[in-house]
Amino acid sequence: MILDQYSFGIGDRFAQQGEAQLHAILKARELGIELVPVWNKSNREHQIIHSTPADTRAEADSAVMNLKWGHAYFVDADHINLGTVDPYVPHSDFFTLDVADYIGSQVSENEVLEFLEVAAKFKGELNIEGIEKPFLIDQSFLRGVAGQFLGAIREASAIYRRIAELKGHHDFVAEVSMDEVERPQTPAELFFILLMIHHYDIPAQTIAPKFTGRFNKGVDYVGNVEQFRQEFEEDLLVIDQAIRTFGIRDNLKLSVHSGSDKFSIYPVMGALIKKHDKGIHVKTAGTTWLEEVIGLAMSGGKALKMAQEIYARAYARQEELCGPYSSVIDIDPSSLPSPKEVRGWNGDQFAHALRHDPSHPDYHPGFRQLIHVGYKVAAELGSAFLDMVKEHSEVVAHQVTTNIFERHIKRLFNL
Repeated sequence: MILDQYSFGIGDRFAQQGEAQLHAILKARELGIELVPVWNKSNREHQIIHSTPADTRAEADSAVMNLKWGHAYFVDADHINLGTVDPYVPHSDFFTLDVADYIGSQVSENEVLEFLEVAAKFKGELNIEGIEKPFLIDQSFLRGVAGQFLGAIREASAIYRRIAELKGHHDFVAEVSMDEVERPQTPAELFFILLMIHHYDIPAQTIAPKFTGRFNKGVDYVGNVEQFRQEFEEDLLVIDQAIRTFGIRDNLKLSVHSGSDKFSIYPVMGALIKKHDKGIHVKTAGTTWLEEVIGLAMSGGKALKMAQEIYARAYARQEELCGPYSSVIDIDPSSLPSPKEVRGWNGDQFAHALRHDPSHPDYHPGFRQLIHVGYKVAAELGSAFLDMVKEHSEVVAHQVTTNIFERHIKRLFNL
């Protein structure tokens, strides 16, 4: 399977908005942007929601059939590892091999020496076409890179082999993910990570490195945009060089995780992929769930009361809900409105506080991030929540489609 140049990860916590999401992709295609939808859901989300990989596949297939989508689409087993991959194999055709936890893991000295022998020809000045200054590569640097990343890529190889054993080598797309770490990988490190991917014969089509700055869930990029611009462009140039030098897949592209709502860097990424004629994969996982809550709030009545109740319960369980996401959220608890205050809001006030529109005076990033990680509360409400979403499906679907198309796709592709 070959992943096309532009693809969008459209996560859906509750598997309700497949058609609304696909409508946004169709609107992009009408304007000449041939986006490939990739429905993604992580193992952690399945455990919290009590859903299964089969549910994600059913949602995608149903949306494709109902909207008569006649193009490629995928279902991503997002952030899986060797211990969690097997249940996804029958239902997924895109696998995000998450090896961030294996960065720095030990490998045998023989494996290190074997890699160092392969990498030795790049000692000295490593010139990447398009990057002004060469990188100085010595034995100490190569040993350091091997110590940091060889174990992680070996683990990616093991996950890939397991999927291929069960599914066949040509029936899925593989992504290597190492974004959920503290320190970003440098362009020189990325070059040798790609050499390791080649060394272990992983036909990766996307790679998700850690970029400088914070990619917090559901809110804008936090960091130096000009620094990000340089880093992102250098990574694109490194991928080009790796394709020419190692003979890896020529459709390899960068994947941006926690990519939803990174409005300040969308124009940067859009301009650079156009400049270098490169592809991109952007994951927008939790945004759809937030639009469901916005849709409920705007519907008023019992639906608004449910949105207010979800916030009240999330407010009371902040430590529990925020803990697993502590590296990708920044919430000042003292800034959060009290549940009593929120119960006094009308639907517009609630929606404006939650909707990612920094220009609106009522927008509250902490409020948005808490509800973002509070989907466990909605899951516990079970059919009461799902029935309410279905009852107000027209309002909810409009929010979902508008968010993906107007705020994300149009910004990224400068439409």
